Amino acid sequence: MHAATLLRLQARANRLANHRLHLAMATLTAAELHAPRSSFFPTLMATLNHVLAVDQYYVGALHGDAGLAEHWHRYLPDRELAPLAGRQRLVDERLIACCDALDDAGCERTVEMPRRAGVVQRDAAAFVLQHLFMHQTHHRGQVHAMLSGTAVSPPQLDEFLMPSDAPLRSAEMAALGWDEAAVYGHRI
Repeated sequence: MHAATLLRLQARANRLANHRLHLAMATLTAAELHAPRSSFFPTLMATLNHVLAVDQYYVGALHGDAGLAEHWHRYLPDRELAPLAGRQRLVDERLIACCDALDDAGCERTVEMPRRAGVVQRDAAAFVLQHLFMHQTHHRGQVHAMLSGTAVSPPQLDEFLMPSDAPLRSAEMAALGWDEAAVYGHRI
């Protein structure tokens, strides 16, 4: 299996996990979303905003967007879940489009990530994507743990990568407009 195939699956796993997480959290009140909790970022919304800001930065870098060094200064955090979930959906879909366009050469393509004044970090696209997927998983895990302190049951977030898990994701696949055969091909 090619790296690009695995990255395409991981991009969809990311979208499905965010979809499940946002649906589960939709019943939480503003007070619950902003209540102090034990985690690296002190609230559910602060953590979700961090995930979104980082996703926007790295997906922007993968697409070659201009002005990324100033991204952190321009980012406006959402106070409510619905607009944040909408913005996250857009960046998730942009990430999927980026991964869908990958081939072996695209995985090796150098991605420039402007940092502070005049500093540009460079890495192959596959490394940038792996870093981004790890970051997303790390912080979604924190949100998952924080949800344990609410009335919302933390949703299952890891039923996507294996074709044999199809029955566990069929509702979300339909909601996202995805088809098992199109995603997994002959492996289903």
